[in-house]
Amino acid sequence: MDKIRFGVVGTNFITDWVIAGAREDSRFELSAVCSRTEERAKEYATKHNIPHIFTSLEEMVASDKVDAIYIASPNYMHAKQSILAMSHGKHVLCEKPMASNAKEVRQMIEASNRYGVALMEAMKSTLSPNFIAVRDNLERIGKPRRYFASFCQYSSRYDKFKEGIVLNAFKPELSNGAMMDIGVYTIYPLVTLFGKPNSISAQGIVLSSGADGQGAVNMEYDGMNATVLYSKIANSHLPAEIEGEEGNILIDKIQTPTTVRFIPRSAPASGKEVCSDGERLSEEDTHNEYYYEIKEFIDIILDGRTESEINSHETSLTTIEIIDEVRRQLGVKYPADEQ
Repeated sequence: MDKIRFGVVGTNFITDWVIAGAREDSRFELSAVCSRTEERAKEYATKHNIPHIFTSLEEMVASDKVDAIYIASPNYMHAKQSILAMSHGKHVLCEKPMASNAKEVRQMIEASNRYGVALMEAMKSTLSPNFIAVRDNLERIGKPRRYFASFCQYSSRYDKFKEGIVLNAFKPELSNGAMMDIGVYTIYPLVTLFGKPNSISAQGIVLSSGADGQGAVNMEYDGMNATVLYSKIANSHLPAEIEGEEGNILIDKIQTPTTVRFIPRSAPASGKEVCSDGERLSEEDTHNEYYYEIKEFIDIILDGRTESEINSHETSLTTIEIIDEVRRQLGVKYPADEQ
């Protein structure tokens, strides 16, 4: 195959962004869209020049019009829809977070292995060239001692919440909240680089709807600490940093790394002069930020693999296990946890 025909589930702005990035890969073909109403499906198909429309996911995944499904539906639907698609031999790119909890993610991974199809979480940041630069230069900091990341972004939906209107972003019945929406961007890169922590300690603010508004999580590794901050009820402009005994890597935005620098602890033995803000590791990017997740996913399919080496099944599972423990400590529960 030189083209992978995609069907999309979910017609929101995130799907718009992913389509824009995906179309930079010549192997991507947008073949179908599924929406709950025919009117919305037709509207979206016209907007993006999509030839086939469906109002039933069962019909889409059973059809011969698509090879892969991109799922951007509400979080609580991810597992069920992904497993359905995989059971019909369709590859699945599932928007982050992968599912409501670790139990669902395990079921999704089992389905990927059983049906021999690709499954990948659509975490764009860890597939970006600038994050790859972080990974490739990590050994230069020597023994790592601390990871810090912050993603705090005041949500316009919180203004409605304060007016008594609870929109989807703050509905636990949809498996939503600050950690699931943006906190995951701080956890996933940590797991990609360092794996599973030995211990987790979380504090946060739980809103009256039962969803978390913000949180702070401390994690312990062998010889290293990790701290992440996340919020949908306040802003932060702090960068991310990985501290080591021989130097530091500074990342401007953990969710979308655009500037990455290595700052050595001391002048190099060569005597080469290093500017005060360090050595720039990042490069100007000519691609849409969503291009790389589509490229990785198509590479996996064409290589006959079921998972990415970077956004791996293990990384997705470990990330959601951490999130489950954070939710447990904060007292955030989802209906999906009882199923």
